[in-house]
Amino acid sequence: MRIPYELVLGWRYTRAGRATRRNGFISFISGVSMLGISLGVAALIIVLSVMNGFQKEVRDRMLSVVSHIEIFGPGGGMLPDYNRTLSEVRANPEVIGAAPFVAAQSLMARGEDMRGAIVRGIEPKLEAQVTDLAATSQSTLVKLVPGQFGVVLGGELARNLGVREGDPVTMIAPGGQVTPAGIVPRLKQMTVVGTFDSGHFEYDNGLVLMHVQDAQLMFRLEGPSGIRLKLRDLHKAREVAAQLSGTITGSVLLRDWTRQNRTWFAAVQLEKRMMFIILTLIVAVAAFNLVSTLVMTVTDKRADIAILRTLGASPASIMGIFVVQGALVGVIGTLAGLVLGLAVAVNIDVLVPALESALGASFLPKDIYLISRMPSDPQASDILPIAIISLVLAFLATIYPSWRASRVNPAEALRYE
Repeated sequence: MRIPYELVLGWRYTRAGRATRRNGFISFISGVSMLGISLGVAALIIVLSVMNGFQKEVRDRMLSVVSHIEIFGPGGGMLPDYNRTLSEVRANPEVIGAAPFVAAQSLMARGEDMRGAIVRGIEPKLEAQVTDLAATSQSTLVKLVPGQFGVVLGGELARNLGVREGDPVTMIAPGGQVTPAGIVPRLKQMTVVGTFDSGHFEYDNGLVLMHVQDAQLMFRLEGPSGIRLKLRDLHKAREVAAQLSGTITGSVLLRDWTRQNRTWFAAVQLEKRMMFIILTLIVAVAAFNLVSTLVMTVTDKRADIAILRTLGASPASIMGIFVVQGALVGVIGTLAGLVLGLAVAVNIDVLVPALESALGASFLPKDIYLISRMPSDPQASDILPIAIISLVLAFLATIYPSWRASRVNPAEALRYE
């Protein structure tokens, strides 16, 4: 098969030798442009992979405590018809687990220390169906026996109160009792039967688990305040919630996990979008370095262009030669960046500890950050746009110098040759 001479000449100019000082300088600038594109593409892939990893890690830790969908009664009170609602939600094929719960706020006190907390009344035997934390802490949750008023505290909350298993702690419920002496807060002494660590500071520092029957007595409810659901696919939470809202009878409210932390997820997406734009500018700067490379190449090859024109080459063919040259730099730089970026992103769990050991520093201290290791999750939905944008920018950078090359006048170029 015959290869177009534009491709042959474009490739030859891309790998031009260093016979002269000028050719060597042009090759150096071309190499710098290629290196800049590679590093820009690699930086984009690594940063976005790490951000995806952080988002996935935090989401998984959050979902170890939070269920996929919550159904609760209006006004935060008791669910109107718990048994009927439970049978209706279990009829949905996407629901694989359901468990009752009571949700309320309280103060936990130990001596002079007092902390606000979210109290969640659970059924220990069913809780493992809706959260991963219950599945891993089943030996602790079975200690929640109705009538004994035991509680399981988040690890940070227990440390802040200075309590451990077997210690008493006082729960202060909102809405006190009305007595002749006035409103008296409702207090109840609980026994700490265990602690849990989900890895999510918000829940470890402010969540209290107790038996659902004890919670109903403490907060004066005649039944559960809601039902927590686990789905086959957590990404369908919104869709399933919309389906259930049309099939559940009675007045109930539904909330999926994406709405419970909507602000956090929106902030992460905005930050990811801005980082993509900022780092794309690095690729753009490197790509437009091709302009100077091609301008210098066109100036150096004016005699060659004139000879090609006298041999019958059209302006479009001359333009194609230099477009090929610039495009090859962009393609090689993009491919090199993809290989480098993916190599680092996939092995970041090995590279970061080695770098920390070499520098004697910790990039993610456990006492400051939510997680102590650098996660990474390369996704094709990020990598493909990066490659396309890099190639498009490199192609755009070749248009003006190539057009100038096609406008070279053979008589003017050969006048002093």
